[in-house]
Amino acid sequence: MKSSRIIPVILVLAIAAFIFYSMQGGAPENYQAEIQKERTDKAEFMKSNNESPFLRDSTPFEGLNYYSIDEKFRIKAKLQSVENKKVVLLATSDGVEQKYLEYAYAVFKLNNTEHRLLILELMDMGPQRGKLFLAFADETSGIDTYGAGRYLDVKKVPAATSIILDFNLAYNPYCAYNDTYSCPLPPKENILKVAINAGEKNYHP
Repeated sequence: MKSSRIIPVILVLAIAAFIFYSMQGGAPENYQAEIQKERTDKAEFMKSNNESPFLRDSTPFEGLNYYSIDEKFRIKAKLQSVENKKVVLLATSDGVEQKYLEYAYAVFKLNNTEHRLLILELMDMGPQRGKLFLAFADETSGIDTYGAGRYLDVKKVPAATSIILDFNLAYNPYCAYNDTYSCPLPPKENILKVAINAGEKNYHP
């Protein structure tokens, strides 16, 4: 085999292995480095990007606080579809309700106990319409983490029966840094009776 063909073959195999490993709920070898890079990039955004909540009112940025990275909190959850989907009205930090549509439940085990989180779909017209939204609170809320809950990004994959919930990537809504924002609060279904000691902690300027 010519050397020019070896690299593409190796690349294809590496990508296939990564996809397979991810589907099995495992994490790549450089997982810790990837999470740390996410955190470094976010800090740079908060510090200097014009869209940063800190620059909106010239609030000084003193750095973000996180739990140590723990692969225990990178969890493969089952997706449980919702029949007869209903519109959900979420309260927000400024008292204005926002509409969402039920999408699915993410069902997972943590500390030998089963938990469910309701994933919602954005209904507002515009570029964000149809995107998924997951807000949750847990036993750390109001203690180590933001009292009004945290968010977790999830990607819509048609016909998927499982999803990776990586709580190491859980983050605060902008209201945790600047109270001029309107931030949806977690639905009652998403108040977990377990401590999620992962992701972003309270912001202490």
